[in-house]
Amino acid sequence: MEPVVWGGRGKWGGTHRTGGARSLCPPRPALLPRSPQRLLLGEAWTGAALLQDKKHFMTRPSFPPTENSMPGGPAVHPEAPDGGWGWMVVLAAFFQSALVFGVIRSFGVFFVEFVGYFGELAGRVSWITSIGIAVQQFASPVGSALSTQYGARPVVMAGGFLSALGMLLASFATSLTHLYLSIGLLSGFGWALVFTPSVASVARYFKRRRTFATGLAFTGVGLASFAFSPLFQLLVDTYAWRGALLVVAGISFNLVVCGALIRPLTLKEDLADPMDPGGSCLRRLATLFSLPLLAHWPFMRFVLAVTLINTGYFIPYVHLVARAHELGFDEYQAAFLMSVAAVADLCGRLLSGWLADCRAVRLVHSLVAWTSLTGISLALVPLGRSYPLLMAIGICYGFFSGALTPVVFSILPEIVGIGRIFGSLGLLQMMESIGGLLGAPFSGWLRDMTGDYTASFMAAGAFLLAGSLVLVTLPNFSSCLDSSSPACQGAKAVAVAEPARSMLASGELSSQHRDWPAGSQDLTDPA
Repeated sequence: MEPVVWGGRGKWGGTHRTGGARSLCPPRPALLPRSPQRLLLGEAWTGAALLQDKKHFMTRPSFPPTENSMPGGPAVHPEAPDGGWGWMVVLAAFFQSALVFGVIRSFGVFFVEFVGYFGELAGRVSWITSIGIAVQQFASPVGSALSTQYGARPVVMAGGFLSALGMLLASFATSLTHLYLSIGLLSGFGWALVFTPSVASVARYFKRRRTFATGLAFTGVGLASFAFSPLFQLLVDTYAWRGALLVVAGISFNLVVCGALIRPLTLKEDLADPMDPGGSCLRRLATLFSLPLLAHWPFMRFVLAVTLINTGYFIPYVHLVARAHELGFDEYQAAFLMSVAAVADLCGRLLSGWLADCRAVRLVHSLVAWTSLTGISLALVPLGRSYPLLMAIGICYGFFSGALTPVVFSILPEIVGIGRIFGSLGLLQMMESIGGLLGAPFSGWLRDMTGDYTASFMAAGAFLLAGSLVLVTLPNFSSCLDSSSPACQGAKAVAVAEPARSMLASGELSSQHRDWPAGSQDLTDPA
């Protein structure tokens, strides 16, 4: 199958595979992709390009293409724009994270009202948010598959509508079952359609600044947690819980507007492996849900690491306040611990993104460092018997845990490629939820068995340290510090120099090498 080059007036076209059809435009030489092979073959001989007979050269200007287009189709970008409208996508993701997880974190105000109004046990009422979180995580592959098929914009808009509709219907609830169905099931499914596609869209719009953009988008969670808790309490005091839910539903409808800001973006890698329309229905469905990634061992090792991290990550949100009460501190001192940790969380997300974008170290090394520091800070919580010391440990935990969050999502494209970001993120969200669901109950069981929270926080730190050890097993972990640095690119070029020269001399450079995927995947298994 030969590549077809669509040429635009005044700029070089890009490579697009078709079903054997030839372009009616005059053929033009295709640019070599950005890869270690291009460094040797394309830039070592500036201005030279291989003709389709693989044996001759011709000279042409050496500037890279900025955008490719196909007749009757969307513009195809050779790589992520790394800015531009992407900052509007970051703004949309900021409000989406605030209106999803900010609402979830602040729902404790309604929890108290539901216990008093329905006269039910706290355990039964707590299932409302538990069902919502579980549905949001387990239904993430559905949002990913729909985004792959129809694009992120309509999926996020539909999810915003469903999440707001669930809150609206909950305001008419007459039993806990109605709240389970409206908030837990309907709003939870809407959150699944919103969160995963919005985070994946940020990753697709950015490459060099991906971690900083992701961290900036996630700051909406911390800021909303500060704002929504007193706001919801004010709404409940003014309009009762039914009226407050109506207002929350109106606020949640803004998710539809945020979804409309996500412009479709077609990257060159999206065209590399299109879905086979002639395959069986079951095979196409498996491809749509990215099930082949379950056999991608670097991805599965990363999922295992994140699941272990998730098991211990949320334990302080559940038991740190109880630990403060256990040490004899009052309610306001205990609550202030979490507030200070939330501020440190915001600072950690921003600083981590900025440091990662400086490219001093690779993302996987940064993730191991932040994960290890978070685990150590959790293991030190039992030593904080005085309030200042416990406060210092809480600040360290908040900063380190916030710093690792954007790196987790930014490293996925380096493992599976940006073309699979929707499917991989959905599967990651679904499988890591196992750790999130089991972590807090396991910590509580340890507290019941030992009589205090010492073993609980030691186990939480051990889970994060175990996750960092699994990350060390990713392929090429011990390679040079920054894969994008000139020194590292030079080392890669030297490694492929001799085979490439041999292929050039014998005229055996195949179309597979000419169409090498754009961007090297540093954490995939070597071919």
